[in-house]
Amino acid sequence: MTDHTPLPPFPADFHWGTSTSAYQIEGAAAEDGKGVSIWDTFVRRPGVIREGQTGDVACDHYHRYAEDIDLMAGLGANAYRFSIAWTRIQPDGSGPANAAGLAFYDRLVDALLEKGITPFPTLFHWDLPQALEDRDGWLARDTAYRFAEYAALVADRLADRVEHWITLNEPFIHLAYGYAFGVHAPGRTLMTDAIPVAHHQLLAHGLAVSALRSSGAARVLIANNCTPVWPASSAPEDRVAADAYDALHNRLFNDPILLGRYPDLSAYGAGPDLGGVVRDGDLKVISAPLDGLGVNYYNPTRIAAPGPEHGLPFQDVPIEGVPRSAFDWPVVPDGLRELLVGLAGRYGSALPPVYITENGTSVDDKAVDGRVADPERVAFLDGHIRALAQAMAAGVDVRGYLTWTLIDNFEWAEGFTQRFGLVHVDHRTQVRTPKDSYHWLRDRLAELRRG
Repeated sequence: MTDHTPLPPFPADFHWGTSTSAYQIEGAAAEDGKGVSIWDTFVRRPGVIREGQTGDVACDHYHRYAEDIDLMAGLGANAYRFSIAWTRIQPDGSGPANAAGLAFYDRLVDALLEKGITPFPTLFHWDLPQALEDRDGWLARDTAYRFAEYAALVADRLADRVEHWITLNEPFIHLAYGYAFGVHAPGRTLMTDAIPVAHHQLLAHGLAVSALRSSGAARVLIANNCTPVWPASSAPEDRVAADAYDALHNRLFNDPILLGRYPDLSAYGAGPDLGGVVRDGDLKVISAPLDGLGVNYYNPTRIAAPGPEHGLPFQDVPIEGVPRSAFDWPVVPDGLRELLVGLAGRYGSALPPVYITENGTSVDDKAVDGRVADPERVAFLDGHIRALAQAMAAGVDVRGYLTWTLIDNFEWAEGFTQRFGLVHVDHRTQVRTPKDSYHWLRDRLAELRRG
């Protein structure tokens, strides 16, 4: 249920907004010199996407970005996190920049700034150029160097107007779903043999930090998907399994950046060099100081000891007694407070300021007579914003909250069947209809600004 008391106060310079990603909303899959990404390839495999849908058109944001920015302005947002499609900038993942691709993001950034909205571009949100995947993708060390070159091209064009930069989005999810389990692009099923992908993504991040700063970027972050990990019971075997999962999901992508070392991954058969891919000096590159840590939070994870059939040192088991989203994810607002306080306790002074770069829920909502009622999303936002305020009151330095997502989009393997947006999109007509949650958040942001 929604708490009807006023939201707690937030700092006047707090960043409020939404997040999106290029493949999920832009469309224009082959326009203006854009190359082929792994998602352009993957969606054409039979049976991998719900109802055989693709992101070829998605939300047509490439042509409708001005309309979407008007929606952000109407919400009262002062920040917008979007991703840049690597293949718009370098169609084959290397070489000179495609002028038309840079020009699109030029127009987008200028339009945002005209509305008083701070751009938060993300350089990689899972849409690797297919040409690089053909050369072994993130299993190849060379991909990290190609990423740094791409980062420099984008920053050389935009850093005079863009202050905040995010290198990678959710490298754990890309590792797990894309390379270990095969449910996302590129569709590999390597299981624990995919762990080198983690190092090469982190190396790409570190190299990009240097490239961005050299090109004038003022603030650099990474956006990591993090989850509180709950043992299924107090049994020692469940606690060991939970620690193993925490090392993989949370610490694998936070420890090297914040502490300069990898966690113990022996449960996955990996030593400190992750199978020989870590070279001298890599961790120094990876642990270059950051100006913020992006945290994407959706739900806690409950972990039990695995059965003999699982093949991994853990198994994910349901969290019972809580509401569930249309995606069947557990809805636990206090998990956000727990996560943030836990990060502060684990990393102490090594933790930079935190930005919530994704937080949202899927609701089976529909447009009826021009209105979209989504009380579940209103309750979700209300609960999580209050949990965020509690974490800040406990001393966690949080600078922004960017909800996932602005408009109903192409939700990866689920196609258009899962709706996370504050704005309903009819994907046949591209008509946008702000939902009740949009109006609720608009009103709350106006109240917060009035004090």
